[in-house]
Amino acid sequence: MAVTKAIRFLFLLVLSPVGRCLSFGDFQLPKLPWDNNSGGAAGTGSTLQPGDTVAVVGLGNVGKLVALRLSDTYKVNGIVRNANSVRSFFEGREDKISLFETDLLDEVSSMETKKSQQPYCPDSLLLALRDANAIVICTGTTAFPTEAWSRSGQFSVTSTVISALLDSKFDVPQALLSLDTQGLNTPNNVDNRANKLILDSWKKACKVKRKRAIMLSSIGVKRRESMPFPILNACGVLDAKAAGEQALQDAAVEGGFSYTILRPGQLFGGPYDNNYYLGTLFQLDKDSKTRDVDIGRGDELLGDTLRSTLAEVTAQLLEGDCAKDMDFAVVNVKGDAPTEEGVREKLEAL
Repeated sequence: MAVTKAIRFLFLLVLSPVGRCLSFGDFQLPKLPWDNNSGGAAGTGSTLQPGDTVAVVGLGNVGKLVALRLSDTYKVNGIVRNANSVRSFFEGREDKISLFETDLLDEVSSMETKKSQQPYCPDSLLLALRDANAIVICTGTTAFPTEAWSRSGQFSVTSTVISALLDSKFDVPQALLSLDTQGLNTPNNVDNRANKLILDSWKKACKVKRKRAIMLSSIGVKRRESMPFPILNACGVLDAKAAGEQALQDAAVEGGFSYTILRPGQLFGGPYDNNYYLGTLFQLDKDSKTRDVDIGRGDELLGDTLRSTLAEVTAQLLEGDCAKDMDFAVVNVKGDAPTEEGVREKLEAL
């Protein structure tokens, strides 16, 4: 009887949180198969392996570079509105980069029409996300009304914006809500609603372990009440990004995967395909001495960010399995470009 009680005690001790922290000399209690703490991070199984699949959502100027760089190590599923617009950019990488077409705003409207409380995944995203161990969200739009707000990204929205302002008697929040309802590429539609759809779709579609999610956001989101960021936030872009960031963090806790929020400054440097972005319009390549990288945890840095730097940092987050469950800013500063090892050291020091 005493032996039975002793065995029962030892068994309960091993199962208990206390028992899992104890060690006796050189002997340590074994890690149980189900002993995997996933509170916010994905635990020991969260490290991506070469050959894992990463879904890159949004193949604009940054997204294309991110997808290309990630294809050095991983299989990449690129999600884009029009695959023909980017196919030539990935010439020679067709065996590593697969393209999937979807219109996220169409799918957002469809989801809201269904009014379902369950995670929803449109058919157009199903194949792209079902084998994705990680996702990198590179979606975005301009802070103020430009051609980027049109559904094709090629037409002026000036008359539509003026009409919305007149109809709302120049109530800007009401005018923005009207533009949201019309399905334009507004900050709220792109950085908030579409990003929530992506996260819900990944949860619904994925048939493999979800390990990591990275969101490319912006400096200033946490400082949007402090100058000069209220100016940038006049049309709600920082509010929308904040909502998208919160959705990511909530999804990570619920799904047991790691997240990282990456905060670049004003983007500059090639490729130059979207001429309605300020940094692109004026070809704002810094001089050859502005290539060093400054990285700071949270949202405290100011400055501009090379698209190529952003792509490299994103890839190293996955390859180096670092900077998990945090947000940090990255900008370029005076100095020579660091080596890959130099960037890795800065990320590991966060």
